[in-house]
Amino acid sequence: MKRWIERQQQQQQSGPAGTDIAYGADPLQHLDFWHATRTDGAAPLVIFVHGGGWERGDKSMARGSAKVSHSLERGYAFASVGYRLVPAATVEQEAQDVADAIATLVRQAPTLGIDPRRIVLMGHSAGAHLAALVGTDPRYLERAHLRADAVKGVILLDGAAYDVPRQIAEGGSFMHDRYLEAFGSDPARQKALSPTLYAAAPNAPSFLILHVAREDGTAQSEALAAALRKAGTPAEVRGFEGSGLRGHAAINRQLGEKDYPATPVVDAYLDRLFK
Repeated sequence: MKRWIERQQQQQQSGPAGTDIAYGADPLQHLDFWHATRTDGAAPLVIFVHGGGWERGDKSMARGSAKVSHSLERGYAFASVGYRLVPAATVEQEAQDVADAIATLVRQAPTLGIDPRRIVLMGHSAGAHLAALVGTDPRYLERAHLRADAVKGVILLDGAAYDVPRQIAEGGSFMHDRYLEAFGSDPARQKALSPTLYAAAPNAPSFLILHVAREDGTAQSEALAAALRKAGTPAEVRGFEGSGLRGHAAINRQLGEKDYPATPVVDAYLDRLFK
């Protein structure tokens, strides 16, 4: 797993860097921001949260990604959030870092040329879990002095652990120790860090939940969507080909490529939210 994450970082750090913006005192509490070129006013913004099993990765993982270039081509600004990592930080602190990064971008919106009313949060893998947690548990945004609707929508890319106790019980041995390191063994804490179990309103206004053909990811995605819909929150689930780590990496690496099947799905979703 460690070598796979390192390969992903190496492959995705070859593109132009965005503008570095600090949102906290820790060296990892930084984000990269790419300005959009528009002539019709402030730009919508896509904020991306990287994966890495809650303990690896950084904001540079978006660099060189088709997600960035495709967003800019469509007139959307793009930000990639770095956050503190387990075990030096807790998952709760990671989610708060994401919320604080959003708040920093909202405060700097006039300078950055972005429209704070048109922001979408996107995450991959562990980053999808963090994005879902920020989108369902309003305490993180409230502590950042934002409302639950500070983001218009949340896009999740092949996440897992939306229901932490279920993930640990059913997820098999591959990531079992990683989940326990991140979420601990206390059932109450595991539930508190489970977006599916926090899907009662208020939530972010809309969710697009994408997954590849992984059994646990599919089940977790569908259960989260069902819980959101029960609470009255629109949630669309779409599945795509790809299995194992290869498929899990592809949906992140290839999103934004015009011939990748998930790209038009995300484009249509953003068109609806940003119109």
